[in-house]
Amino acid sequence: MIFLLALSRLIDMISTRIGKFSMWLILATTLISAGNAIVRKIFSISSNSLLEIQWYLFAAVFMLSAGYGFLKNSHVRIDFVSSKLSLRARNWIDVVGIVAVLFPFCLITISLSWPFFTQALASGEMSYNAGGLIRWPAYALIPLGFFLLMLQGLSELIKRVAFLTGQGPDVLDDEDGPSNAPESQPDIATPSAGLRVGEH
Repeated sequence: MIFLLALSRLIDMISTRIGKFSMWLILATTLISAGNAIVRKIFSISSNSLLEIQWYLFAAVFMLSAGYGFLKNSHVRIDFVSSKLSLRARNWIDVVGIVAVLFPFCLITISLSWPFFTQALASGEMSYNAGGLIRWPAYALIPLGFFLLMLQGLSELIKRVAFLTGQGPDVLDDEDGPSNAPESQPDIATPSAGLRVGEH
């Protein structure tokens, strides 16, 4: 488990760096979009390549940041249900979800998208729009993004198993705060609590 936890920290570091790099891609997308709009309004000219690079960058932000979102627990959860479960139950649900849903889904998507990337790379496929870009970088984002998501899934699986075996903290406990933890109960034995009861 010591080796696995070290591997988990390495994966977390990779996901964090890629996630922070993706934030700069958002800025680049915004600047290119604004520049393209200004040039079109002032000089009445535009470029399909500038339009397509915006789509490529947006796709890169979405695909490359999926693992970082998983690391930060920013994916959608059914909080109404999960907040009523014990911490161990929530971690067990994540373990089952990662193994039975996330890993197979990522593997299937990678296997289906890889031929599109290799064919476009070999043929030098170009956009059908005049002045458009080559297609293989956009196709490459699909298997790469799902590989990074699966890699982060491995890290999260290690952390869930470490908690369930008593060898690590609960990383899910931080996302909802202590108020939702089953262990967090008001201490009615304190003097102030007793005073309040007596006052009523």
